[in-house]
Amino acid sequence: MVKKSNIEEQIEEAVKVILKGGVVAFPTETVYGLGADAFNPQAVAKIFIAKERPTFDPLIVHISKIEQLEAVVKELDPRLLLLAEKFWPGPLTIVTLKNEKVPDIVTSALPTVGVRMPSNPIALEFIERCNTPIAAPSANRFGRVSPTLPSHVRKELPNVATVIDGGGCEVGIESTVIALNKDGFSILREGAITKEELLKLLPLSKEESGKRPSSPGMLNSHYSPQKPLYIIEESTVEEIEKRIALLKRDGGRVAFISFTGIEPKGAERLLYLSKSGNLKEAALNLFKILHLLEDDDRIDFIVAERIFGGGISRAIMDRLKRASYRYTSKE
Repeated sequence: MVKKSNIEEQIEEAVKVILKGGVVAFPTETVYGLGADAFNPQAVAKIFIAKERPTFDPLIVHISKIEQLEAVVKELDPRLLLLAEKFWPGPLTIVTLKNEKVPDIVTSALPTVGVRMPSNPIALEFIERCNTPIAAPSANRFGRVSPTLPSHVRKELPNVATVIDGGGCEVGIESTVIALNKDGFSILREGAITKEELLKLLPLSKEESGKRPSSPGMLNSHYSPQKPLYIIEESTVEEIEKRIALLKRDGGRVAFISFTGIEPKGAERLLYLSKSGNLKEAALNLFKILHLLEDDDRIDFIVAERIFGGGISRAIMDRLKRASYRYTSKE
């Protein structure tokens, strides 16, 4: 008899929890998700309770195979299939009209649903063995720093008993979210799949997004550490050192997050998103660093260098701006 691996046992246990109407934290290539059977509204409600998440913020439905799309979306738009062929499995969520079978609690009573197929093999096997699409936001308390390690999940959601330990996530920031409109696509949330890549397949839409969030991660304040975070827009050594000195004036201890290699004086801790300026490495390290500094009792304030440019840099800056909003909006 072949002995089951530890991860196989974890997946087996997680599937049992899902089938009984429970919630499970599981790894994807982006961040860890907190999942429930997408067609079980009572189970999905447990996600909102565990995360203290407002019900106006919709969830993403995760699938393991294209055949599951028919149960989730209203119609198989040829553009959806074109995007799926190119980018799935992978970190792209597509928002389109939903199938009436999808409970309103998943979509916050919107007529649309966000759906994606993760590329993480553990996630795919887990969803496949559940034999149902899995609704899942990130596995953390609402508005807090997203989890890229099992330890982050356990810190944020200690009452969630079942966590599939898949190690660290490969991408480190949430999926790109796009909406399919009549005239093309619009980006609702930046991610590792860039606008430039998407434009090779579809045109950018001229339609504007509605006032209500149609995707996770659209609120001004999100991804926030429990310590003040400030971004230096003019990322010169002089400006950075001036802000650090100001924060230290009343005894504050400051950590600085560097991207270009700037090493300002005065910071108690210096951490690099990427010493070489590699954007993929920076995205992978962003939430890890925010969790690390949030847990460091020797640090009172976090100062981050602004990242310029297109592509993934927009996604990184999107997370940093939302993470700093609750602090900078009061200045």
